[in-house]
Amino acid sequence: MKLVTGLLAAVLLLAGMGASHAVVRIAEDRGGRIGTYVDKYQGLRSSGETVIIDGLCASACTIVLGAVAHDKICVTSQAALGFHAAWDFGANGRAITNPEATQMLYSMYPSPVRRWIAQRGGLTPNMIFLRGKQLTSMYRPCYLDAQASAPRSSSSSRRDRASRQRDVIAPEPAALARQPD
Repeated sequence: MKLVTGLLAAVLLLAGMGASHAVVRIAEDRGGRIGTYVDKYQGLRSSGETVIIDGLCASACTIVLGAVAHDKICVTSQAALGFHAAWDFGANGRAITNPEATQMLYSMYPSPVRRWIAQRGGLTPNMIFLRGKQLTSMYRPCYLDAQASAPRSSSSSRRDRASRQRDVIAPEPAALARQPD
């Protein structure tokens, strides 16, 4: 009887491990090309994964707010969203605001975020940051437990047991300097 009970417990344990949820953590993502982020986040939305914003998510990264279901996004105390107008390179290589892309970007955001942006003068070439209490009034706070917040070296076994976490890695800042939003 003990053998049957032990086997049943093992089966239930393994079944529970398979039902764990996946988590995507966004941190220190300075953005990039709008189309790249639209594609990335459409796949993320269809996967049903939870998104933890745990650091900077700026520029095109903020498309996540409109692409992923509101109830699948949470923010930590370190979260900061940076918004600005979309731009292209002009004839002389300088950044020029792209009004059509800026309007498209703005329209992707949920209405509370659009209101917050509008109260600050809209999307301009200057970055504005949404963080702290203003951000947690719009998105649920997430309190990272050990498997999501521990350093990589010590978290792998806990992460494997509790959830699968993928870090969204930002491109190098030097590469971003040449990429229009």
